[in-house]
Amino acid sequence: MARVRILIADDHSVVRRGLRSLLESRPDWQVVGDAATGREAVEHARRLKPDIVILDMTMPELNGLEATRQILKQAPHTEVLILTMHSSEEVAREVLRAGARGFLLKSDADNALLTAVETLSRHKPFLTPHVTELVLEKYVGEDAGLGANVHSADRLTPREREVIQLVAEGKSNKEVASSLGVSTKTVEAHRANIMNKLDLHSVSDLVRYAVRNKIVQA
Repeated sequence: MARVRILIADDHSVVRRGLRSLLESRPDWQVVGDAATGREAVEHARRLKPDIVILDMTMPELNGLEATRQILKQAPHTEVLILTMHSSEEVAREVLRAGARGFLLKSDADNALLTAVETLSRHKPFLTPHVTELVLEKYVGEDAGLGANVHSADRLTPREREVIQLVAEGKSNKEVASSLGVSTKTVEAHRANIMNKLDLHSVSDLVRYAVRNKIVQA
């Protein structure tokens, strides 16, 4: 039987070590690498081509949702498991919209991580029971026409979502430009488009949007 190759991405080294120890209790699983930022996770996934990526949702430089989108664009057959402290239906929906098929609360990781990885290794989705209930309750209660409404984040390009996170993390236009490998004028244009699309009027508004939508932590 082929070994399941796993990449871990979390900005806390203690968490990464704990996850590695738990996962490597299975002799048929191999942790092929770990990453401390979302951008590192994307690069490692591109290079290592793991079967499963375990991603913390709130990471520096590139949050778990955007990292998921970029990883799956490069490797559509990779399964992504999002780890988060947030159990709202809205967060679960964002995770699924990004393309991840696994959603696990950090509080459940000790008991459910191995089950989640086993399920994803068979290319089946995994949601913690509490999140499943939230999603189903919301789905049942919605009007059929609600899906016609466009979520605000869906109007943004992948690059604009990256800019939001970096600006919300306190980086200047010059620092954002250096991080993304583009010109300062390009960053300024992205910021103007973001403000217009989301009807924001200041950097403070943008930061509040990023926190409210779990792009960065408060």
